[in-house]
Amino acid sequence: MSAQTLSINGREFGFEPGETILAVARRHHIDIPTLCHLKGAMPTGACRICVVEVVGAKTLLTACNTKVDAGMQVQTESPTVVAARKLIIQLMLSSGNHNCAVPGSDRQEWTDFQIKVQGEDGSNQLCPVWGDCRLQDLAFRYQVSPERLDVTPARYPMETVNPFIVRDFSRCINCGRCVQACNEVQVNNAIQFGYRGPEAKIIAADDKPLKDSDCVFCGECVQVCPVGALVEKEGRYSVRLWETQQVRTTCSYCGVGCQLDLHVKDNRVVRVTGVDAPPNNGSLCVKGRFGYHFVNSPERLTDPLIKENGKFRKASWDEALDLVANKFKKIRDTHGGDSMGVLVSARMTNEENYVAQKFTRAVLKTNNIDHCARL
Repeated sequence: MSAQTLSINGREFGFEPGETILAVARRHHIDIPTLCHLKGAMPTGACRICVVEVVGAKTLLTACNTKVDAGMQVQTESPTVVAARKLIIQLMLSSGNHNCAVPGSDRQEWTDFQIKVQGEDGSNQLCPVWGDCRLQDLAFRYQVSPERLDVTPARYPMETVNPFIVRDFSRCINCGRCVQACNEVQVNNAIQFGYRGPEAKIIAADDKPLKDSDCVFCGECVQVCPVGALVEKEGRYSVRLWETQQVRTTCSYCGVGCQLDLHVKDNRVVRVTGVDAPPNNGSLCVKGRFGYHFVNSPERLTDPLIKENGKFRKASWDEALDLVANKFKKIRDTHGGDSMGVLVSARMTNEENYVAQKFTRAVLKTNNIDHCARL
């Protein structure tokens, strides 16, 4: 075996100095499950789901933060590894309110299951991320249920006073992804680990609600949470992931061009998530993630309007554009291009702003164009 190779599941792979077992495995499409690992953040090995067996090591090692050595021999799904993962998953399922039981694929069986978990007050007690939960995925993959262990009762009440985010501490597995997303990715430093041992909890400020802390409600913590501990206050309690269609688009709130997915049900946007692609790489601001209600607002204009005799009437796009073009042309030819000015907006894309300045200079014949961001 050469100096810069290792063996994973009996196959030999090259690696770069400083790489982790997880990085090499993923580059070669070898699946090692993780819960706490977060792209762009320092690996911690906190959840221990990614444990692997390394020949010569006294214990199982976490793949996310174990550096590769030349000649290393790794097993990612040995009986010892699988047994350890099953126990870890079982402990997590028993650590709080993780009702991850999976009904069959039959539609009637699913309907019966929903009725079964309905509360006495008519509310749906099913986990808001049921079917979109990494812990549930792993429980299904390794066929684990919490039935053999006593379920730990919730130590902290659910926090619902925040405007956009619900914090359900009974479902938190203390993986730390939200803390890293807040502190290392977004660098807002609004949340951190608090207390110790079994009392451990993710806290904001000195254990205040998010609304009373430095949180800017970017929602990065919600997007990275692998369970149902952090959810959107509206969409996740009214719609299931599989009921929506994803439509990729560009955020319209500023000119950065953040890529986002609109989750659409019945032709209505019910949720927004960031796309892991430039320039935002999955991150969004509070407006991009939660400010989508204007899309389906009944107050939005659906047709161009032309005012005649003090009242608006509907018009076609051709009629409206011709009217505006003729008005501009008349003003320019009568008073000169410098009698007009154009204001563009950071809520337009860079491409739209570019077209606006070309139109101003080439058609209106003036350099009177300004942008709100200059202020």
